[in-house]
Amino acid sequence: MTDTDPKGTNPEPSADAEPRLSIAAQYVKDQSFENPGAPGSLARGAKTPSISVGIDVQVRRGAEPNYEVELKISVHAKQEETTIFLAELLYGGVFQLFNIPAETLQPVLLIECPRLLFPFARRIIADMTRDGGYAPLMLDNIDFSQLYRQRMTQLQAEAEATKQQ
Repeated sequence: MTDTDPKGTNPEPSADAEPRLSIAAQYVKDQSFENPGAPGSLARGAKTPSISVGIDVQVRRGAEPNYEVELKISVHAKQEETTIFLAELLYGGVFQLFNIPAETLQPVLLIECPRLLFPFARRIIADMTRDGGYAPLMLDNIDFSQLYRQRMTQLQAEAEATKQQ
């Protein structure tokens, strides 16, 4: 048996309920693909470009219990100093968090939420590069836990440096 109110919707969890995360919405917030050398850069047999990928995660609190999580992915493909293509995607999600302990809220928002968004953003990047005339770029999985630890270490080092000044 499920717990529903008379209207058939699930009620908000009580204070003693299990922690719960749900995705209320996912969306492309901004998307860009630049192909400055086309059609010359599309020639078959051209050298494989070097590709750099940048990842950023931002979180904004919305109306209770909502949090907006944005995953920004930037891909820059170059041959020597020439840009072959540049793809940028800002992919967002609205997450509803219930009964998440305060000490685990930040890791949930910066690790678990982007981990849930990433497969969709990865597909969009692959489609953008394919639609730009290149082989689909299939990004490797991202260890958001490692990125979180690196960021926390960086923030701690910055705090220590500020204390010493």
